[in-house]
Amino acid sequence: MFDKLLQAILTNDLETVQHLLPQQPALIEQEHKGEPLSHIAAREGRFVMLRYLVEYGLRVNLNALDSRGRDLLHYAAQSGDVDKCRYLVERGGMNPLRGDRELITPYHIAHECGHAALEAYFEEATGAPLKDFYQNPIRRGFFPDPSIVRVGDDYYMVNSTFIFFPCIPVSHSKDLVNWQVIGHAIANPEWAHLEGLDGGRGWWAPDISYANGRFYITATLRLNDGAFPCRRQMIVHAEKPEGPYSEPVFIEEEGIDPSLFHDDDGRHYMLLNRGARILELDETCTKRRSETTLLYYGSNKRAPEGPHLLKKDGWYYLFLAEGGTGMGHCETVARSRHLMGPYQPSPYGVILRQWDENALIQRCGHAKPFSTPDGRWYMVYLCGRALEGKWTLLGRETALDPITWTADGWPVLTDGPSVLQKCPLPARALPETEDWLTPRPPRPGMIRQQGECVTICGEDEPMSDTACRSLLLRRQTDFHCEFSAVLTRSSAREAGVTCYYDENSFLNLCLTGNELVVYGQIGLESREFARVSHNDQLPLFLHIKTDGLTRRLYAEDRLICELENVTWLADEGIAVGKRFTGAMLGLYAIGGEAVFTLS
Repeated sequence: MFDKLLQAILTNDLETVQHLLPQQPALIEQEHKGEPLSHIAAREGRFVMLRYLVEYGLRVNLNALDSRGRDLLHYAAQSGDVDKCRYLVERGGMNPLRGDRELITPYHIAHECGHAALEAYFEEATGAPLKDFYQNPIRRGFFPDPSIVRVGDDYYMVNSTFIFFPCIPVSHSKDLVNWQVIGHAIANPEWAHLEGLDGGRGWWAPDISYANGRFYITATLRLNDGAFPCRRQMIVHAEKPEGPYSEPVFIEEEGIDPSLFHDDDGRHYMLLNRGARILELDETCTKRRSETTLLYYGSNKRAPEGPHLLKKDGWYYLFLAEGGTGMGHCETVARSRHLMGPYQPSPYGVILRQWDENALIQRCGHAKPFSTPDGRWYMVYLCGRALEGKWTLLGRETALDPITWTADGWPVLTDGPSVLQKCPLPARALPETEDWLTPRPPRPGMIRQQGECVTICGEDEPMSDTACRSLLLRRQTDFHCEFSAVLTRSSAREAGVTCYYDENSFLNLCLTGNELVVYGQIGLESREFARVSHNDQLPLFLHIKTDGLTRRLYAEDRLICELENVTWLADEGIAVGKRFTGAMLGLYAIGGEAVFTLS
């Protein structure tokens, strides 16, 4: 009967479908070549067929997804049939902006397939042409824990860097979509305080604010387990957002995720977890004036952190990240007429959470709200794109969504976490910049870069040692990307390219002596994957091709090794240390000097 039903759907034989389906309604849920029959009907069938299935097919589920995370509207969009898509949107309540597991929406499909009439309908339904939308995440790859401040019509954002140097990038944007790193909170190696710290420690959850003509950045310095104190709160300041910033000062208070609140009476405060605790600072924001007081422990009461205060219309709004940083991460809000409370939670519940377990964008929370000059409101928040539903390979990223205010004065997320959103401001492209990083500050002269030429003077520590600094890395920002360099000269014991997460998780392709070797660190285990001879000739073109969890490593045009399941480069990949960063790509040398040309 399945084959008969499939054939009837493919030939638009509605009479046969009406005869067969009532006998076995569940057949419509079964798959042919990975595609549910209901989805095939949405693509291949005429409008009358689709309407019959939606309204009379007892087991047709408009929430059903195929293996790629595509729903009926994705399939209907492939057909280009405006009537079918209009029906699913306007009568079925389906969303042309819903993304599949690669963030492809029905709107994208209409555009890519050249279905001009359907694209015009989606423009009508969504209120904007596709070019006027932005796609989340807005900061891709290792850009977690965002905090934002607007000064005039300029926006500035900071993100965590943990043990990577320079520390805490400051990014600038005019349109909230295109961003450029313009400086760092800590660019002086002597002020980095990262010596000996394990991966995942270091600078956590920064916040940026502006008051009295100065920019302030605060963050937690998370030391290794067993250190005392284990967590210290840092503050730097500068007249310009790009810096240079002052030498860090520390507020000795246990906790994480500090933020600064500058009240309209001229007083200044620091908030930090657990829950939201508050202490007053002096007029320079560098010294404490009070002990801490608990404002509010949170609405969900699980791992409350990342507190931010906003004063609006006579209310103090307290935003909190809750639920931990995994799949249950969320954002809540409470308010009070008085700074010191008591705070009451929003009657509208959680303001931000990813409820769709099938969505690519997960782990949504740690948000900060802000307004545009014309009075619209948005929030930036962290998220993670979960490959195969569980591997956050690129680390935690930054997303942006609009918020609105209810008639009784509560913020609610308009439509999110979203895949596509209308651009909040006219696009303002910025020059591309590479934000190169090293694990902990390199020693003087260890890394020298002149344009596309990079010289690395590696010492003897292996990459599994926290003392190893002879790496130059950049964030991996997409599941499918490539990285390459030419090794032009080397006296190093080993030199090559790397897929790097931390000292416990990496994969290297290197030249060592007269051999090419592929090896990696998987937790506490070092593993060799390939070893082939090389004729010692330089220059040598080295290339990494990434495709989801697959890595292909090449020397010249020769495939040296292919690995299909490099889960240890994802946050969830191993159970050693703190896993908060993301996959990176770059160059390294150990035991001597190597010269590379970036390509």
